[in-house]
Amino acid sequence: MILTITFHKSPKIKADTAIVAVFKDNRLTASAEKLDRLHGGIIKHHLKKQHKFKGRKDQFLVIAAPRDSDYARIILMGLGDPDKLGNETCEHGGGRLYLTLSGASAVRAQFFMDEEAGKMTAEDIAARIAMGVRLRCYKFDKYRSKPKKEDESADLETLEFVTSAAPRAGAIFSNFEHVAAGMFLARNLVNEPPNELYPDSFARIIRDELTPLGVEVEIFDEKKMAKLGFHAHLAVGMGSARPPRVVVMRWNGGGKAKAKSKQGPLAFVGKGVTFDTGGINIKPSAGLEDMKLDMGGAAAVVGLMKTLALRKSKAHVVGIAGLAENMPSHTAYRPSDILKSLSGKTIEVMNTDAEGRLILADSLTYIQRTYKPRLIVDLATLTGAMMVALGYDYCGTFVNNDDLWAKLDAAGKESLENLWRMPLHESYKKDMESKIADVRSLGGMGRYAGACTAAGFLEHFIEGNTPWAHMDIAGTAWIGADKPTCPRPGTGFGVRVLDRLIAANYE
Repeated sequence: MILTITFHKSPKIKADTAIVAVFKDNRLTASAEKLDRLHGGIIKHHLKKQHKFKGRKDQFLVIAAPRDSDYARIILMGLGDPDKLGNETCEHGGGRLYLTLSGASAVRAQFFMDEEAGKMTAEDIAARIAMGVRLRCYKFDKYRSKPKKEDESADLETLEFVTSAAPRAGAIFSNFEHVAAGMFLARNLVNEPPNELYPDSFARIIRDELTPLGVEVEIFDEKKMAKLGFHAHLAVGMGSARPPRVVVMRWNGGGKAKAKSKQGPLAFVGKGVTFDTGGINIKPSAGLEDMKLDMGGAAAVVGLMKTLALRKSKAHVVGIAGLAENMPSHTAYRPSDILKSLSGKTIEVMNTDAEGRLILADSLTYIQRTYKPRLIVDLATLTGAMMVALGYDYCGTFVNNDDLWAKLDAAGKESLENLWRMPLHESYKKDMESKIADVRSLGGMGRYAGACTAAGFLEHFIEGNTPWAHMDIAGTAWIGADKPTCPRPGTGFGVRVLDRLIAANYE
């Protein structure tokens, strides 16, 4: 059952649950005051009889409605200090609201919201709470033969926001729905098992998902890749029975004139290693099951393209997904191999588990030489070092252009996908130079500065002064256990911040 979220000025459904907001110290909103009067003061009665619920953010109180009420229950949602209310509180609260509604077995719920708080309007509050609910209702259960016992209760079917700001709130949420659709596609891809999602099947899913939306999709098989010169990328997949693929996605939102403009398109490149054993430098067994998630960068680019198409973006965008499976075998590439990349530069392989940067190197070269983009952003679950540095809450972002960073930073704050600028220093780039080839795939500092030297490697493949950002999403792409708007593991990170970047600056 897909949850339907609507906005109306007056109630349109027969609901079993009413929801109202309460501010810090149990100050009722006007909507809560009205509902309390209609129910004989039951809300204030319950607030006086308990001492735990204080209207703080993320607090909820479920009250049984009186016998003569149209509702079975009333839920109070704490929003905290109204002067400090922001997007994050509303969305995270929306995620927890969904869990509260599910735990109460609500099927049809109405949220009464006509309040402003601090700098937030009623429509912003309603739309942001709705977005939190939408993101948290995501499920990935296609491989269950039957639902778990805890999932057998009736799902929430309808959530209706009743507000005088309904038209404006609905318009805001309509755009959020397109973003959520892209994020859900990215989450689905990340959550697929590797026996079902491998380079060729991934490429076909991209084609089937995006082509009906008007995105031009071109798939390069291993023969086309060899002809074009994707030799570093091909090396990564040599050990697998499933050959690599490259998928190019084009969204010409600005029409032919914009496509031919001298500025060039916006370019997004995603790493798509559908399973990463580490190759000959095989990974330890602990956590190896998580290596199906090493295609989170490619998933984010695909999800972004879906969002842009759904909302009919006016931007001219090209995305590329570099897909491979990194396996050990008698045909696998080896440490000390020297590869010739699409750029013409040679790469000394220091460790076959540093494979994602090889895929990105060829894709970065191709997209620059073919499309001459005005900017490039690549996304990759690239290094464990980034997780050591920033954990799960921030995406380490290396940027060679201050203006691009300012736009990304602003987009991150608005979208609630946190970015942290990392140093892109000449010393890291120099550290990736090889004594016997042009570059090497690992730096000389051992386990130190691994994320920085990885970015330094990629910088060798950025041509001229092209504005470029490298987003290492190793921590943010797949840990969702503690995130109120996402069940684990796949988060769809990257879709939202990049859509915001485009919408705010390039349309």
